[in-house]
Amino acid sequence: MSGLAVYAAGGVVWRLVDGKLRVLLIHRTKYRDITLPKGKVDPGEMLAETAVREIHEETGIRTVLGPPLGVSHYKLPSGREKIVHYWSAEATEAAIRESSFVPNDEIAAIEWVGLKKAHARLSYPVDIEILEHFERLVDDGVLHTFPVVALRHGKAVPRDEWDGRDALRPLLPRGKEQAKAIVGGLRAFGVRRIVSSDAVRCVKTVVPLSKAIGRRIDETELISQDAWEDGAADVRQVVGRRIRSGKPAVLCSHGPVLPEILTELALATGTMRGSYLADAAALEFGAFSVVHVSATNPGSGIVAIETHAPKI
Repeated sequence: MSGLAVYAAGGVVWRLVDGKLRVLLIHRTKYRDITLPKGKVDPGEMLAETAVREIHEETGIRTVLGPPLGVSHYKLPSGREKIVHYWSAEATEAAIRESSFVPNDEIAAIEWVGLKKAHARLSYPVDIEILEHFERLVDDGVLHTFPVVALRHGKAVPRDEWDGRDALRPLLPRGKEQAKAIVGGLRAFGVRRIVSSDAVRCVKTVVPLSKAIGRRIDETELISQDAWEDGAADVRQVVGRRIRSGKPAVLCSHGPVLPEILTELALATGTMRGSYLADAAALEFGAFSVVHVSATNPGSGIVAIETHAPKI
């Protein structure tokens, strides 16, 4: 009997060997098939977090995620629908050296192959379709990317229930839970730099991430709501620095400021503006949009945008 859909996540894991592109296929023991690494979502896990964990569990390789590659849908023998989200995921030489993979009851072998051979070897059409999405990144020359993440702070004490300065409004218990719940999702994209509005509700939202990755929080009023309402914000300066750095970063700010952050990300990368920017900026509390930018040609436009929200 069919029931609720089963969600899973995985990736096309890739590396360059002597300048030649190779992707990673897994040979499953039980099913005697060849697929892309993937697995089911654990309770409370964000999809991106699942992808990184499952890739590591199945291949022994720790990766961070690049642009999304689409979603596959298929029916399980039980009649339930399985929905699998995929990302591009680079395997660095250091990560490969540290791989702990040994053949086991689930995975008999892992194999690095070229794209043509991957097409021939993969057992399922849905995997080949995902591989074709990956090939479009290759053809477009945007395999190497870095993310700039726009994050809305967690749920805070409402303004009309707070007597002090607005910037001092604390997170509610739900907001604190959201701050914890997004750590795995943000780490999945390799975030290393944390920039936050200096408002307490923003800073506290990224404290769990800061502790998890051992990086300090760069607090600034330039993307704060107070400065934005006073006309004193400078979103362009903050965004420009992040694009110039080419390093994975998160910008934690406020609902009213997020549209300007997304607009400046588009302008800084020479991207045509459109309604997709408004969609990416319309975030729930604790949600974030990941803007993928070409590492080699950041002015060539945004490669992809995706939005995630904690299950809190």
